[in-house]
Amino acid sequence: MNREAHPGSTAHEARRTGRNETREERADRLWMELLQEVRVAQTGVQILLAFLLSVAFTPRFQELGSFDKGIYVITIMLGAAATGALIAPVSFHRILTGRRLKTEAVQWASRFTVTGLVLLLGTVSCALLLILRVVVDNQLAVWLSLIALVWFATCWFLPPAWLRHRSRRSR
Repeated sequence: MNREAHPGSTAHEARRTGRNETREERADRLWMELLQEVRVAQTGVQILLAFLLSVAFTPRFQELGSFDKGIYVITIMLGAAATGALIAPVSFHRILTGRRLKTEAVQWASRFTVTGLVLLLGTVSCALLLILRVVVDNQLAVWLSLIALVWFATCWFLPPAWLRHRSRRSR
């Protein structure tokens, strides 16, 4: 068997990933890329959650009906869960640094990041529903929120899923 074709060899990894890097170098690169992505998402979810938390202390909040307060609670819980998932990569890094588990940490952190994005999608959709129910007719609010949900899901998840599927078929 040719050494270059052997799974696990550097040449095999280079052909598979398109880069000439060791397993550790790849984990380092993926980790840095992931941290950059998480910084963007964390900032957005933290600003949104801070805004949502302040809403409960406004005079108009008391005027909301129980259904709208229920939407608010769901929105806050989704935002808190998204925050937890998007901050999880930081704890992975801090707790596992120096333990030679970077590849596994990157895999888990990536899963938490995708989970955080899904939860952020739910947070934004519910926040829009709540705000639009105050501003426009209830039925229109539902439709507008669904349109936004589909738009975000289309932008965030559909193109990567399509590319992933296409690349699997071409192999």
